[in-house]
Amino acid sequence: MTVTDWLQANMHRLRTLDPADEDFGDLEPLREIVGDARVVSIGESTHRIHEFYDVRHRLTRFLVRELGFTALVMESGFAEGFAVDAWVQGGPGDLTDLLFNGITYHMGKCEEVRDQLSWMREYNTTHGRKVRFYGMDVADYGASARPAVEVVLAFLDDADPDYAKALREHLLPLFDYLPADRTGLAWQAPTLQAYMALPAAARYELTARINQMAEWVAAKRVVYAERAGAAATDIACRCAATARHTDAFLAGFALGEERTYGGGNVRDLAMAENVEWILEREDRIVIGAANGHVQRWPFHVPPIINEGLTMLGEHLAHSIDGAMVVIATTIGGGTMWLHRPVPDAPPGHTEVFTEELGPVDEPRSLDTLLAGAGLPLGMLDLRSVPKDGPVGERFGALEGVLHGPHLVLLDPRVAFDAAVYIDRVTPWH
Repeated sequence: MTVTDWLQANMHRLRTLDPADEDFGDLEPLREIVGDARVVSIGESTHRIHEFYDVRHRLTRFLVRELGFTALVMESGFAEGFAVDAWVQGGPGDLTDLLFNGITYHMGKCEEVRDQLSWMREYNTTHGRKVRFYGMDVADYGASARPAVEVVLAFLDDADPDYAKALREHLLPLFDYLPADRTGLAWQAPTLQAYMALPAAARYELTARINQMAEWVAAKRVVYAERAGAAATDIACRCAATARHTDAFLAGFALGEERTYGGGNVRDLAMAENVEWILEREDRIVIGAANGHVQRWPFHVPPIINEGLTMLGEHLAHSIDGAMVVIATTIGGGTMWLHRPVPDAPPGHTEVFTEELGPVDEPRSLDTLLAGAGLPLGMLDLRSVPKDGPVGERFGALEGVLHGPHLVLLDPRVAFDAAVYIDRVTPWH
């Protein structure tokens, strides 16, 4: 049997990516792939792609309706996500504002995420077992710890007004360096530049005061739980820890010549700890993030990332062992939505453009191999790949998956449990 014959016989044909189509017959193989896993991570090989949002949405509907999953966890700010969840649970608020401010990295600024959150809210009105929304990432697009600090301050206004007053006086003003203009798609760049331009003493004071806040809130959690409730105290403690992680993530950029040792991926550590916290509260969760975050393999993309970084998927594989299934997305080609600097534009303002990619022609990639099956939409259980023979040898020769035009170096059979293949992708709406 040739590799193509094996793929055509073993790839599950997907009938549609339309989330509103809840005839789940074509997704039934997912039941066996998932088994009794508590976590299903659905990756995307690049952001701002319409089909990847729809894959995640449709698979999430299946996992919620058919397998009892209780939460969607996004690659988005942990602290910011609680406002989004309040709306999903039926609370008041403007969805457009939440999409812009409650979901980070611009990932809420599309119709696809609006549709998914609207479905979650509607689902919760008619079902006793609610579906929740969580972010898991560092705060403020990774640009500052301020949103996480502000969540803690709002809690302390009730739980400990005197300490809240002290933080507003001594910690909050330390964020005054942040640029006011956040309207550009790349506003994080001048924000990071402003952080790195701070005197070392100012950066160290910010770190010290954030760490002191995190330790203080944790030390008083018993007292605060009696005053403000255990659930609110839990969230405040976790947001304080996320503020600490965010500050540490930023501090790494400013070390310069001081850092003569290998890098550490604080951002994915923060995501892992937040997911572990969520798993103490939810039975089964869906994670939506980049392939690179959810993979069980170091993130290595030469010449861009030359030193393998420990990712969320690796942390979770260590902490929850066999309770996780990781699904990658792969493509045959399509149109990318991108943006680039504009000469003489205000800092952080960029120009949007699209770029054609493909058909993919990277024989070392899983994408190119799956394209050879000739299916427009398909899903493959990578655990079913034979270890020997022509098929096993071909899969064993793979060196990675594509991230746009770049090859992420990994063994797909170890990094992922399954892969969804889409022959052509288009920009988000």
